Amino acid sequence: MNGVALRTEGLTKDYGRGRHRALDGLDLEVRTGEVYGFLGPNGAGKTTTIRLLLDLLRPTAGRVEVLGRDPRRDGVEVRRRIGYLPGDLPVRGRDSAGDLLTFLGHLRGGVPAARVRALADRFELDLRRPLRELSKGNRQKVGIVQAFAHDPELLILDEPTSGLDPLQQQEFLRLVREARTAGRTVFMSSHVLGEVQEVADRAAVLRAGRLVAVEDVDTLRERAVHEVELHFDAPVPAAAFADLPDVRHVSVDGATVRAVVEGRADALVKAAARFTVLTVRSHEPDLEDAFLAHYASEEAGRRAA
Repeated sequence: MNGVALRTEGLTKDYGRGRHRALDGLDLEVRTGEVYGFLGPNGAGKTTTIRLLLDLLRPTAGRVEVLGRDPRRDGVEVRRRIGYLPGDLPVRGRDSAGDLLTFLGHLRGGVPAARVRALADRFELDLRRPLRELSKGNRQKVGIVQAFAHDPELLILDEPTSGLDPLQQQEFLRLVREARTAGRTVFMSSHVLGEVQEVADRAAVLRAGRLVAVEDVDTLRERAVHEVELHFDAPVPAAAFADLPDVRHVSVDGATVRAVVEGRADALVKAAARFTVLTVRSHEPDLEDAFLAHYASEEAGRRAA
């Protein structure tokens, strides 16, 4: 990958005459052609960052560079090269979804109708439905289609799978992979660690307006935490699940085993394979509890040192 698609230096945003700091000295560098996850719980500052990148907000301090340009000075040119999906697309009125997408396509210099229809079909979006009748999920589909339809160099996506059912979420992730294969850059904000792990090359973790870490996705995968519950056809001995690598908080209750897996589940799976497994359930805890807590403890240790 060559070049930098997005760069921020010391990016800071205060609200209420400095009474609330939403973003505190953010330094980001997103390479051209990569999928970059922007992780953090709700309220961490992800949406504020995106609005600053698009010059929808003005920073209190710091600088922004998008596709090698200043988004304030060169806003028209920059926005033509970007596909943007807000957290909730504010659409209403009697016009249909198709009418809106046609209008937005004209603003961008023309988008083939076949391209819009193909994207709509992938997400089972009825282009004839009036905007005022669209559910949250269907508004999200309209937002995805308008962001991808003109094949932009850079996609900036704010909580893109919000409101989509699981099958449509997977379809969206396929669309992101296709964009990366075509050399596009994708900046994807999310509070869902799992979906970022599936498609991103690297990810930044934001907490309370501060950048906590930037990791490649393989490292994220190694540190991911899952709560696992296994049900067997008969009671199993607790000793069979004691002292397993990457497994903690093991609880054995007759034929049920509950545990927390950090990283690889290989040891737990091999231990379970010695018995007859009926069902396995795996749950990824909330990002705030599972992943950011790991970095919070590291940060506390560094400060103490």
